[in-house]
Amino acid sequence: MGKTLILLGLILVVVGVLWVYFPKALTWFGHLPGDIRFKSGNATVFFPITSMILVSVVLSLLARLFGGSR
Repeated sequence: MGKTLILLGLILVVVGVLWVYFPKALTWFGHLPGDIRFKSGNATVFFPITSMILVSVVLSLLARLFGGSR
């Protein structure tokens, strides 16, 4: 549990630093091919399918890498 919290904290720090000092570094996220966006008048519906698949793959790889031996 401790390793997981440390890893999540490090990830949040990296994302926070990128967000503050390099705001254009993360503008691609949510605008990938496969992310669906419907606009009709004033209403917008957004389904970030590809972005969430990417997040899932990265988190799965990190969990396998830092998961330990079970």
